[in-house]
Parts: sequence; C-alpha cells; structure tokens
Amino acid sequence: MQYDLYKNIEISAQGLFSGEPLPKREKYRVHLLAMGDVGSTLAMGLRLMGGDVISALGICDLREGVPQRWEFELNQINVPDGNRFPPVEIVDLDHILDCDVFLFCASRFVPDTAVKSGDVRMAQYELNRPLAASYGRMAREKGFKGMFCVVSDPVDQLCRAALLESNKNEAGELDYKGLAANQVRGFGLGVMNARAMYYAQKDSRFASYLTEGRAFGPHGEGLIIANSICNYDGRLSQELTELTKKANLEMRALGYKPYVAPALSSGALSLLACLRGEWQYSSVFCDGVFFGIRNRLTGSGCEVEKLDIPAPLAERIGETIEMLKGIE
Repeated sequence: MQYDLYKNIEISAQGLFSGEPLPKREKYRVHLLAMGDVGSTLAMGLRLMGGDVISALGICDLREGVPQRWEFELNQINVPDGNRFPPVEIVDLDHILDCDVFLFCASRFVPDTAVKSGDVRMAQYELNRPLAASYGRMAREKGFKGMFCVVSDPVDQLCRAALLESNKNEAGELDYKGLAANQVRGFGLGVMNARAMYYAQKDSRFASYLTEGRAFGPHGEGLIIANSICNYDGRLSQELTELTKKANLEMRALGYKPYVAPALSSGALSLLACLRGEWQYSSVFCDGVFFGIRNRLTGSGCEVEKLDIPAPLAERIGETIEMLKGIE
C-alpha cells in the first residue's frame, strides 16, 4: 500500500501534540543559543537580511566573552545611513525563552576536519540529544508559546527529543503539558535543497531538479532528493541524493568544516522565509517523527505543499519515516 504522507501529516496535526496556530506578528523577537561556527554565521545572516521581520536578535553563549564579541561585531555591521538592521542584544540563560522564536544552535560535539567519512550528523546525536531535551524541559517549565527551532545536528531527531521531553512529567510519563508539535520546527533541509541545486547546475542530467525537483526527509541519512515530481526517475534521484548527502564530506576532504551553507541556506534564509509566510524547507511533525518538506506558515497554521507523488517516491518516503521512528 502506498504511503500517504499528507494523510499522516493531517492526522499528526490533530493528534495529542497539536496546538493552536502560532500568532502571526509583523516582527518577531528572535533568540539564538550558542555562537559557534553555525550560530555566528546564522546571526550574521539574520542581522543582514532580517530587518523586515525581526524586531531584535538576542544572543546567548555560556562561554565567557563570546556573546560580548558577537554583540560588538554584529552591531557594527551597518550601512551609511544606519537603522536598517535589527539590533543585537545579549540575553542570559534565564531569559533565553523570553522571545517569539528560539533558535537552538548548541552542540556538545562537532566533529573536527579529521572526520572524513560516515554519517557525521548521527555521530553527534548521543551527546546532543540530552542537551536538546534539557531545553525542551525548560520550555515546559516556562510555558513557552513561541517557535522552538532546531538547527543543531541531527536536526530532525533533536526536534523529536525536545518535543517528547517537554511533554513528560517528573516521573518521565507523557502528560502532554509541554510544547505542541506545531511549535517545534527543524531547519536542516534547506541546505540539502541548495546542494541538490548546485549539482543540478553542474550536470545537465540533473537539470530537471531546478524546476521540477523536491527534497524530502531528514538532514542526513534518509534524505530523499527527487529529480522531478512530474517525470520521476528513481536511478537519477538516488544518484543526486547520494551526491547531496555526502557534500559535507567533500568539504571535510578539503580540510574545512561545512557550516557556511547550512547556516545560511537551512538557517537564516529558511527561517526568514518561514516568518514571512513564504514557501521554504523545514521539518514538521508527521506520523510521530519530524520530517522535512516544503511548507509555509499561514494564519491558520502550517500549510504543506501538496503534490501528486509518484508511487516509487511515496515508497521511499514511507521507508524514511519508518527509519526515523526507530531512532530513540
């Protein structure tokens, strides 16, 4: 039986973790936790491009001097007439959730450039899961009603951890008094779409992706790149998927950490499109897991792009969903 992605997204939206649509605002207060390579690059993008939808950007890092450095640097990015960019302010941990949008960019483990093989993202899960879960519990304690956005790897699995832990009582039992599923969103798929476009521009065999292609699934293992929705080719799609999935390893082979494109394509550009109500790639709650898909925020909630998905592609999507369910 063909996997019905849209039916499962609709069921999830009406399930135990459902909540009221997030309030639409003219401008949002955004707080960003952790100013490492990804966080600092993401903050630059938000400062430069977010003036129309961000009222202020709050930054927090537990390392001494780091937030002071970035408040100093970011507020000195300006144009001659000034007053075009959102102000950057230091916020402490006690006030990190006093915002409309919380960006979780923290990580206890980031592989260095010596790591050049394997699923680097999942190697981070064991240490980053408890960290994401702790902020999920903090959101519960503070009654947080804004958007809880995960940028750290592995994005989709950390979204699930934050949602589940926020909904557990002190005995570890689910009581559904924490975050609603529509509050939690993962930003990792944007760069996978951008990487697929990069390869499609370099190889004419993949050119259809630029106008007809779509990306689905997690930022890493289980990623699905469809060369075309109209003329789906399983072999070409799988080849493009592998190129896209392993692009980060190509950068590592050059001796650099692959963080600039993710911070901007998945992070700044996708988040700003989301806040503007534009179509973008991010992970939403589907069938018990978080799954990346093209979507947009509307006044009535999250609208997922509905497509006539070919049966072979639907089968791949179903396999990825089942794979994600098996990750605790």
